Amino acid sequence: MDEEARMVLKKPNDFRKRLTVDEAVEEFLGSFGISQFLQVFLVSLARVFDAQATLITIFTDAQPQSWKCIAPEKCGHTSYTSVCELKPEIWEWSVGNTSSTIAEWELICDRRFLAALPTSVFFLGSLFGSAVFGYLADGVLGRKKSLLLSCLLTSTTIFLTSLSPNIFVYTFLRFATGFSRAGIGICCLVLSTEAIGRKWRGQVAQYGFFFFAIGFLSIPLAAYHAKTCWRNLYTIFSFFPVFYSIFLLAPFVSESPRWLLVQGRSEEALDVLKRYAKLNGNELPENLTIKSSFADDDYTRESSSIYELLTTKWTVRRLVLVMITGYGVGLVYFGIQFNVENLDFNLYLSVAINAMMEIPAVFIGGFLISITNRRELFASSVFLAGFSCILCTIFSGKGNKNHFWVHFVQLTVEAFGFMAISNAYNVLYVHCVELFPTNVRNFTVSLLRQALMLGASISPLLVVFGRSWPFISFLTFGLVSIVSGFVIFWLPETRNSPLFETLKQQQEEEEKMAFEFDQLEGK
Repeated sequence: MDEEARMVLKKPNDFRKRLTVDEAVEEFLGSFGISQFLQVFLVSLARVFDAQATLITIFTDAQPQSWKCIAPEKCGHTSYTSVCELKPEIWEWSVGNTSSTIAEWELICDRRFLAALPTSVFFLGSLFGSAVFGYLADGVLGRKKSLLLSCLLTSTTIFLTSLSPNIFVYTFLRFATGFSRAGIGICCLVLSTEAIGRKWRGQVAQYGFFFFAIGFLSIPLAAYHAKTCWRNLYTIFSFFPVFYSIFLLAPFVSESPRWLLVQGRSEEALDVLKRYAKLNGNELPENLTIKSSFADDDYTRESSSIYELLTTKWTVRRLVLVMITGYGVGLVYFGIQFNVENLDFNLYLSVAINAMMEIPAVFIGGFLISITNRRELFASSVFLAGFSCILCTIFSGKGNKNHFWVHFVQLTVEAFGFMAISNAYNVLYVHCVELFPTNVRNFTVSLLRQALMLGASISPLLVVFGRSWPFISFLTFGLVSIVSGFVIFWLPETRNSPLFETLKQQQEEEEKMAFEFDQLEGK
């Protein structure tokens, strides 16, 4: 009996047989231990390929900066400012006709808007892919298998893009790539945060975007060595996702215990938590079982509750506001990146600086999100980005080509604006994760991603306009960014809030918290 008494005193939680995932993580695993770190690291590596697939067109679809006359006697002594004034046979691009799709397929002059088509269609593909992968990740496949499928499809479509014979096949394959890569962002965010304690969830979600910045930074490095042929750049980036999928993702990444629990696979969820605990140097009680945060029969009814999500007043209101905000952020975030070619600065250096600005955005944002409310942090970020874009209009214009300092100041202002919108982009994802419960979280994140992609699909058209009138694109990005900052205040604050499991549970708990808050205010 003495031995038994000592065991009881040593492990008082052994008699608490049924715990939720949150309770098990907080009490036995630790909020963020080595096992969660490894899971987050391995999952977030996929964001590198997401960045490469998305932003590769900054170089492959860029308009060459200079051209030369190959028949001086036909060019005459007139100083031409545009190749549109010359016959095609008397001039060529200085870097060669295979340096970009614009150069190879002559997407200039009356065909210039075709140059925006592949990137716009890419984001439309991402829009549809977000819906499909959001459904698959919440339903039949789960987070891990959906991520695996997304990576393999992305690798395949990127390679096929390098073989495109014309602009129309190229556009179709960019659509397919956009569809394929949509699952990476959705699944990475959810899979890396669902086994993290409440204290570290926001920071971990932020730091995951660091890998997107690494992927972004890798593009100008590879593009510089493949600048004579755009097809080589696609070929290079097609191999990394398949290697990652086979040798890292499949054998070493675990499925989300929350998703397993929603699917009724509680024993598998417990096994995942046991592996995490073991790596963290802890041990789960032998008689522990994992339960839903709500009644099991409610889980059964709500495990496929997308219909309820779309027909409940408070959830619809949140979704609409999140998607409006996401549309604006997507337009500005991707628009600034693609518009870098209109800065009248070295393209490789400009892109590299933008990519490096994402890195401090991740770490500064990761610190600020731990001490600041989500809404205030998001709003201040988009306001800063908006005013930076508007300030860039002062330095825009082709008349300043001989003033290096003017363009350097413009690039500096643009880079700080991009850092701000990068932080807002990351914070919005974190906020969306916390606004909705587990059984619809992937679906709602996919809807946010669709809004982001819809906004992004418009940005290439503004970049094309910016080649002739640079102030138009910067002014549009600035105004849209500022408007997004005001919209966010119609959403509830979620800092330090728990992750709920079902819609019914979240509604009841939030109503209870609101009632308690009103009671305190009344006193």
